[in-house]
Amino acid sequence: MYDGARKKRRLMDILVVGSVAFDSVETPFGKADEVLGGSATYFSAAASYFADVGMVAVVGEDFPDEHVEMLKDRGVDTRGLKKVPGKTFRWKGRYDYDLNQAHTLETHLNVFSEFKPAIPEDYRDTPFVFLANIDPELQMEVLEQVNEPRLVACDTMNFWIEGKPEALRRLLKNVELFVINEAEAREFAGEPSLMKAARKILDSGPTTLIVKRGEYGAIMFNGDSIFSAPAYPLEDIFDPTGAGDSFAGGLIGYLANTGDLSENNIRKAIVFGSVMASFNVEAFSLERLAGLSHDDIRSRYREFKRLTHFEDV
Repeated sequence: MYDGARKKRRLMDILVVGSVAFDSVETPFGKADEVLGGSATYFSAAASYFADVGMVAVVGEDFPDEHVEMLKDRGVDTRGLKKVPGKTFRWKGRYDYDLNQAHTLETHLNVFSEFKPAIPEDYRDTPFVFLANIDPELQMEVLEQVNEPRLVACDTMNFWIEGKPEALRRLLKNVELFVINEAEAREFAGEPSLMKAARKILDSGPTTLIVKRGEYGAIMFNGDSIFSAPAYPLEDIFDPTGAGDSFAGGLIGYLANTGDLSENNIRKAIVFGSVMASFNVEAFSLERLAGLSHDDIRSRYREFKRLTHFEDV
């Protein structure tokens, strides 16, 4: 069981490369304007409860120092977060009562459109690498700059599946753990059956596929083994933005904390990922995620265990 303690290492545990953004979000339960978001942000905040994280991303000169300080307070190494002339990436979206579906209203890539990840020298031996949702060609460039990581995991989205499928296939030959949502898994594999889609994706390179299913949880495919974890039943869901990245942060964070890549431990890691995602959706931006205690995390993990326990016949 996770006890909140970090193992002492000379190197960082996790390298994440992704986006840092300002989000404007409206849901049936409220709205928030110009709040901190981005895949690398949510991932780092969630993973930081388990392991030491180094972030590589880009922001504009309008990015306030207070956000950087918040990440540093969480123990995130921000030396790879570069501030350049221009405006920070912005996304505006809306959720209706189907909170699994985001409706994008505006996207302004700004400085993110010219993002070329340069991995600092002392990040290059990091054992766990997470390639958050960016161009698969850039994800491949990251792998060319790191030195034999123990685990490479990545995420993607329908934009890259449709726009750069061959680059994504080349990338997956170098990835051990692939995280993707259910609709994207079916689209990428060209299969309406999730089981058939999973087999096709695993045949393309990854040893483990984790399919995110929003409010219905997550499913892991590993060889012939399948594991399904539910989402945590919540009364109050304010904003699902960043839930998938928070899930990945808890997942990879726990694996890095324990150093155990066995299938049984990946199952535990999936539950910790679901724990972090469940906290994330309880408030806008990082309001809930940034202020947790290790007791909060342990308690909800135990609630997941009770939720899924049943006796043999």
